[in-house]
Amino acid sequence: MDALAQIRTGRKARRVPQLLVGLAGYGAAVMMLVQSGLGAASWNVLTEGTARSLGISFGWATNLISLLVLLAWIPLREPPGLGTLLNVAVVGFAADATATVLPHPHGILARIGYLILGLVALAFFDALYLGALFGSGPRDGIMTGLLRLTRRPVAVVRTGVEVVVASAGWLLGGTIGAGTVLIALCMGPLVGYFLPLVAVHAPAASEDHGRSSSAAM
Repeated sequence: MDALAQIRTGRKARRVPQLLVGLAGYGAAVMMLVQSGLGAASWNVLTEGTARSLGISFGWATNLISLLVLLAWIPLREPPGLGTLLNVAVVGFAADATATVLPHPHGILARIGYLILGLVALAFFDALYLGALFGSGPRDGIMTGLLRLTRRPVAVVRTGVEVVVASAGWLLGGTIGAGTVLIALCMGPLVGYFLPLVAVHAPAASEDHGRSSSAAM
């Protein structure tokens, strides 16, 4: 759906809160993974490698990658939406807010706990905001675009994207840990498991109009 169709689609009383909770939870999960110190997610590895290669800050590298990824949406014919815009605004804020209140883990068991909980939370909240039907964030748009074009399962496409991105980041000088490998291999299957459970089943506005027209005839 394009942005207009996303807004006109029904069940917004559920979809809007689900979008916001999903994005906020996603940002919190990202920070939990960072705090674990056992390896960053694939896109963070790519951001780190890009920053080192170009001699720019992590923030500027993040903005550059977001721009390039959005340009990649054009051949994928991925429509932006409210979720695309709020992804940029909410996720970073939620991550920074989480960093101020999340206790630093002490000991390997606590760090492993942060890694596992952060991974499951990342997949769940990723599926939650995608299931709100307001479009995907810049990076998730690559996954959803490839899903539509290839018709492959979520687990296969997401895992492929994670592995390629992490590998590219490593080649550019990014740091890969055991957590990075675990995230790359598990995110796809976990998102594929959660998405059918949380996706909102709402007819598009055009479908509602079609039913109304049929009923009137």
